[in-house]
Amino acid sequence: MPHPERSTGTKTVLRADLRANAHYPKSRVILRWLRAAQTWRARKGLFGRAGYLLVGGSYKVVTEWVLGVELPASTEIGPGLRLRHGVGVVVNPATKIGRGVMIRQHVTLGNRRSSSDCPIIEDDVEIGVGAVIIGAVRIGRGARIGPNAVVVKDVPPGAVVYSPTSVLRPTAE
Repeated sequence: MPHPERSTGTKTVLRADLRANAHYPKSRVILRWLRAAQTWRARKGLFGRAGYLLVGGSYKVVTEWVLGVELPASTEIGPGLRLRHGVGVVVNPATKIGRGVMIRQHVTLGNRRSSSDCPIIEDDVEIGVGAVIIGAVRIGRGARIGPNAVVVKDVPPGAVVYSPTSVLRPTAE
């Protein structure tokens, strides 16, 4: 999956992000800052490094420490990312996220063993509240990951994954 800024212009990617989050001002702020940090990160030389330290550093402090969203600027993220109620979101930088993906609150996308052992989320995937997707798994295009689902295996395109409800013990009457 190519890095979005290299395959599509930064302005085009940002416009897609802003359109996808039209009614979510917090998400729009996070994504504007993310794309700015990614742009500075890609620049070379002293000027690029200085810009990234300023923009990337402030992005990290505000989004992680204040807003509770760990979405590193080094993560490959396609255009049109939709963040819904973006709090408690944790994404490992080695995770790859396709176009038009929706991530809801309290989602974790990360590794199981090594830091590069991370998910690939294909285009148009929806990830429900509290879902955990860990390890070197591929989530197929258009898949739906339900609330609180724990995914450790590949999910085929268009599939729906949900967490089964089970009663651990009956309540005393």
